[in-house]
Amino acid sequence: MIYQANFNRRFEIPEEQRIDIDNFDGLQRTKYKFNSDKNQKLTGYMYSSGEDQKGIIILSHGFGCGGHNFYMNCIDCFAQNGYYVFAYDATGNGKSEGKNVGGLPQGVIDLNHAISFVEENNEFPDLPIALFGHSWGGYSACSVLTYHPEIETVIECAGFNCSSDLLESEGKKQVGIGIYIMLPFMKLHERIKFGEYASNTAMDGMENTEAHIMIVHSQDDDTVPTAYGYDLFYEKYNANPRFSFILYENKGHNYFSFDQFIDFYDTHLS
Repeated sequence: MIYQANFNRRFEIPEEQRIDIDNFDGLQRTKYKFNSDKNQKLTGYMYSSGEDQKGIIILSHGFGCGGHNFYMNCIDCFAQNGYYVFAYDATGNGKSEGKNVGGLPQGVIDLNHAISFVEENNEFPDLPIALFGHSWGGYSACSVLTYHPEIETVIECAGFNCSSDLLESEGKKQVGIGIYIMLPFMKLHERIKFGEYASNTAMDGMENTEAHIMIVHSQDDDTVPTAYGYDLFYEKYNANPRFSFILYENKGHNYFSFDQFIDFYDTHLS
């Protein structure tokens, strides 16, 4: 019941809160539809500004925000700095189909299909592909590397290592220590529902690739505490030259440092 209460729902952005593309000078987009795992149609857009793009950044949005529109400032920044941005609404979000989100592993599944769509679409130029993921999207962007090790560069903001970590974190807020009794059943429920996607972790993906990865988090993030993501990643990879770490003190859950992101993509996306 707790699991269903959190994931058996759709997320929409009210029209009055939607950020219009006309707010951004020179930003253009083309709409696309592509299938995910159960043939539900997902809506995505290829954004660009100007010409001579250096690569394609696929953006994976966070949980509960209603889709990619929440990240329009981020999309515009990437586009203005010479990148195509393919941003889509995950299952059960925004303009995409799906009666509900279903669960956190669905984000990895949808991103897996989004990457394949971009790679196989002849309308898109043959450019190196990077990922940008925030929160749920950060977990998805790293976990999906298990299925797409060819991705060259990833920026993960405020993400977590595995689905059960966030179930534990949020569960403690809702039912206290009782979550530790429920957690094994929730894990089993996810395993039955999502198969290998349920147990695949961000660190599994990190191990399966040679991609350069930036990990960004804030110590005061109470949505995804650092213990469930940043701390784990730093302990294992802080000496690995493929990894860059940025830890803020008081930026919360939704802070983005665009200049550092652009520098990272420019350096590592060949």
